[in-house]
Amino acid sequence: MITKFDAFYGGHVEIEDFGFQGIPVDDRWLSDKHLSTALDIAKQFATLMDAKGFDTLWLSEHHFQREGYGCIPNIPMLSIYLSQFTKDLNFGGFFNVVTAWHPLRLAEDFAMADILTGGRTRLGVGRGYIAREVETLGGFLEDNDANRELFEEQIEILRKAWNAPSFSHHGKHYQIPADVTHRGSKLKDVTVVPRPLHGKVEMWQPITSATQRGYDFMVKHDINGVIATTGDAADRFAKEYQSALLRIGIESELGSRLAIGCQIHISETKEKALKEAEPFYQEALKGLAPLGRFPDLSPDQIKSTFDPKLAPLSGLPTIRDAVDEGSWICGPPEHVIEKLQELQERFPGLDRVFVAAGGLGIPPSAMLADIESFSNEVMPFFNKVSA
Repeated sequence: MITKFDAFYGGHVEIEDFGFQGIPVDDRWLSDKHLSTALDIAKQFATLMDAKGFDTLWLSEHHFQREGYGCIPNIPMLSIYLSQFTKDLNFGGFFNVVTAWHPLRLAEDFAMADILTGGRTRLGVGRGYIAREVETLGGFLEDNDANRELFEEQIEILRKAWNAPSFSHHGKHYQIPADVTHRGSKLKDVTVVPRPLHGKVEMWQPITSATQRGYDFMVKHDINGVIATTGDAADRFAKEYQSALLRIGIESELGSRLAIGCQIHISETKEKALKEAEPFYQEALKGLAPLGRFPDLSPDQIKSTFDPKLAPLSGLPTIRDAVDEGSWICGPPEHVIEKLQELQERFPGLDRVFVAAGGLGIPPSAMLADIESFSNEVMPFFNKVSA
């Protein structure tokens, strides 16, 4: 039964001239002052969500995004700041780009945030998808096998660092501790100081096109799954994750240990919501298609997203397509309730839903309005049912 509602803010700022007819992404270079408004916007999300009874605000780590799409380079640091203005809201990453970190620095920073927020942190882990970020910060992305190999070793180190009083690790990419003498003796192990407040860290990872190896790695390291669609793909991903749990002897209801969600836009009618959301979706296409996030598009279609004249003529997906495939829900509150009831019936083990999926392309002010409408007109229905 759905009992927890979350939202995901990707760290973008208010922009003008969005959609296919707006400014091309690579021509947008915002001022430092404008880019820094993402931090205040995150505060607006946090205070609203805390007041309305949401469980978790998920944030996205990004780097070097002068176009204004992702302006949060350090989620643990921002979580500490936001905890000062909230009482119950939890904070997490959708996702920390693990391959852009040294795992011990991430272990320390997360532990600091966990302690200073009073245990209100969750760790979302991802392999990254933007070469400008991952490769510049020393990781691998263009070599997919190297990227996965690095990520898996880093997760192993994070779990060791948090779960043992002291540890050592000898892998392909990391030798911990360094081969040095400390106080007259050869160093044999290290201890991460501090360690998280509540012991075992709750960890979440996106499920997009996972292989059996990926699922088995997740369940081996006790990593929960995040599915950013309510469409048919969600059924396949949930069943595959459930099968991976069963392979290690864990029986579960379909939807257990998962967060499922999509982008929700609320308006008086479905048609009005679709019309309002179309330019938001176009902006997301402009930003994400050249980064490989729409793998079904042809090279010519991707190229057309750079050109306001070509884009409308290139057969690109529309907001209606996104609604049909389950990555968006658009309509009045009663329509949203109906869709979430269907989701609950399909996934009896599901207890966590996120109602904003990053929102790239959507003005943060519009996302905040949707979150307020959702909390006032949709959440009470589910809270009453679960009471």
